[in-house]
Amino acid sequence: MLGQGVTQLQKALNAKGDVIQREFITISDRLNVVARGILETKDEERAALVAEQDELHEKRAALAEEVNVWRDRAKMVTNRPGEDALRDYLKELAEAMAGEEAIQAAIKHVQFLLDATEEELAALAQTQQEEKPLTPAGRMLDRGRKEWDLRQEGPALRQRAAAEFANRPGMAQDMEAIAEIEDAIFDPDKFVREVAVLTMIQLHRFRAMRLADLEAAYQSVEKLVHINHPSVISALIAILESPRSGFVHKAGENEPVEETNSRLRVAALKRLIEWHTPEARNAIQSYQLDRDSQVSYLARRALETFPGEWKGPIRGTGILKQ
Repeated sequence: MLGQGVTQLQKALNAKGDVIQREFITISDRLNVVARGILETKDEERAALVAEQDELHEKRAALAEEVNVWRDRAKMVTNRPGEDALRDYLKELAEAMAGEEAIQAAIKHVQFLLDATEEELAALAQTQQEEKPLTPAGRMLDRGRKEWDLRQEGPALRQRAAAEFANRPGMAQDMEAIAEIEDAIFDPDKFVREVAVLTMIQLHRFRAMRLADLEAAYQSVEKLVHINHPSVISALIAILESPRSGFVHKAGENEPVEETNSRLRVAALKRLIEWHTPEARNAIQSYQLDRDSQVSYLARRALETFPGEWKGPIRGTGILKQ
């Protein structure tokens, strides 16, 4: 039970680091935009962009240092040699965490577990057993935390479990389940993180390829293009390879309007170009004569611009820099 308490404290500390990391990523994305602008703008406009670039670099460096501080704090929770050392560290941490309510609560819980009597621990265990059962998404994540086969180095079994979960009836329409899975992509446990990422990919792949509402389907494609995990490549290829029709709601129209999923396919194609892998190139090569003019134009331009072997990403992005 003490181990669970320490894990929860570590998770709370990492969550604080995750907030700062997301800000770091936002600045990195802005830096990409500014860098392109410096190359494309005239001299009189370039100076302002260069100044902004310098400022963003400074902010990003400060955020990177701050993220490392929180990551180090989380690691130190589990690196204390014995309970007395852990008590001392918790006292220091509590003093440094003024105003951080979630972290303070987690610290107090670990301190309670360290000094609790057997009767108090038994009562706590009984309370936990009587708590509300896990949701389907929670059970999926719990498997990643506990089951031996999902905690092996090879990803195959986690990929299979993710696909099975996403294909369960109604799961890809359960927005609470999707949100719970997405929250877990920052879990401190690397196996739980990968279970969450792979399941997220499969859920949004399902939605992008099956939903009649093309706006909702496009939102799922947007999620996929911001995931930096190689398994997303096959999902993007599947979307590119699946032209279909659906419905969109337009301003001034009382009824949904039928459209093709061209916008989804173009977004998937653009991200495949950025992934720049042999698998992505082979897929794109097949769509130089696609019936969708945007798809065919982008496919030809990509192969003309990058005629040689594609050896890996030319641009990272989004929430999961690897």
